[in-house]
Amino acid sequence: MFKKLTKFIVNEMDPGEELVPVESIAHNEHFRPLCLLIKKRKPKRIFHPDPYYQHSRFTLQDVLLPGKDTKMTECIQEDSSQFTLTKTSADQADGGLSISLDPASVELKGAASLSKEFSITPQKKGISLESLEALRREREINMDHSFIRQLQKRDISLYLVTEILEASEEAIYKESTKADGGFKTKLYATLCAQSTREDKQSIVIPKGCTLAFRTIQIHIRDGAWDLDYFPAEAVRTAAYVADGPSLGKLGVVVTEVKYSCRIFSELSPDLLLTILNAIKAVMRDKNLLQELSQKMEKVAEQNDGCELKTDSPDLQALFSTLQHSPRDRLLQLAEGITYVLDALHELLEDQLLLLLESLKRKIVSQQLKLVEILLKHGLDKGKESFHVDAELLSFPHEEEQMLTIDLVELSGVQLQEDGSAVPRDQPFEAVAALFVALYTLNLLSGSK
Repeated sequence: MFKKLTKFIVNEMDPGEELVPVESIAHNEHFRPLCLLIKKRKPKRIFHPDPYYQHSRFTLQDVLLPGKDTKMTECIQEDSSQFTLTKTSADQADGGLSISLDPASVELKGAASLSKEFSITPQKKGISLESLEALRREREINMDHSFIRQLQKRDISLYLVTEILEASEEAIYKESTKADGGFKTKLYATLCAQSTREDKQSIVIPKGCTLAFRTIQIHIRDGAWDLDYFPAEAVRTAAYVADGPSLGKLGVVVTEVKYSCRIFSELSPDLLLTILNAIKAVMRDKNLLQELSQKMEKVAEQNDGCELKTDSPDLQALFSTLQHSPRDRLLQLAEGITYVLDALHELLEDQLLLLLESLKRKIVSQQLKLVEILLKHGLDKGKESFHVDAELLSFPHEEEQMLTIDLVELSGVQLQEDGSAVPRDQPFEAVAALFVALYTLNLLSGSK
């Protein structure tokens, strides 16, 4: 919920895309002015255009040699201007659902509604570049600091938080799903009889919580440090962009996923199945998803090899195979798996469960065609409605149709059985992540 809120705030307040939304409220205090961040070694994704940052738990103050007794916090300035963002939305859907239960079959009919509500007042806070320049001339980096020594050894880029958006007052973000007459609240999670059910979720955003941040890169050499005011733009591989622009944004998504997953087309069916089983396991368990992501990132970072060990039997087969792979092949496999995991990380937990059910029912390939059509209709153009071929929503069983509609609506596109579609909240990135997940699951499962 917090991630959705901060993304919305950045989209509304920073169309120039210089601010990066904070993705976890639990770590928001590590993205304050003067905090040091590590930029992960992976490119921006079409479904995640912001850089991937990892907090270090250190600030600039922690790694500087002693100097004048000046409190660095006094250099942090607060912008007096404030902007209140308010959002209230409600969507209503009518329909039915038939779910087969052993030994009985249950018919569920009714209506469902989804509402979102919040009002928040962000405020800017940051340190002036003039203050940073004065500090740079006055104090050197402590090259004996263990954190700095490890950075230098592993050649990791370091970034400094210079500006943030924070909540100036406590705010509450609410979501409510209401189901009447037995209509499902969460598919395959809760079945209720003839009654009314309301599922409410809310999150309290405390005063001073960091919502988004801006960074500048720091270069360190022999104790001296410089600020990179004009960072070089990343150059994408020629093979990656070859045919993307001709097909618009859909083309960019398709070429990105094909390039990032190119290694999978070279693998044996047995190895594809091993990877698929590991992916299915992490879709059920967020802790496993995090573990696998961290291990794959370490493979790319450590040139002297990475020992792949796990206590999870669900990952053991994959790790054993990767451990005995040649270095070049291991890097390609880690790159492809990391790309898939990044896409899954963008999806909601309910979507991951729906995707697992879709795999079981063997309807992923049809869902992939549907989402591909959705991406052809500029989903970044607001709430312009459009139609897709109703045949793409025609499945052998009614519950498969409802499952698919739920899957797509959780990415921000409301669908009706007749093929009408209404985008909500400019959902291109969310739908692109869903496309990547469906594409890779379809590829790994050997579906046609």
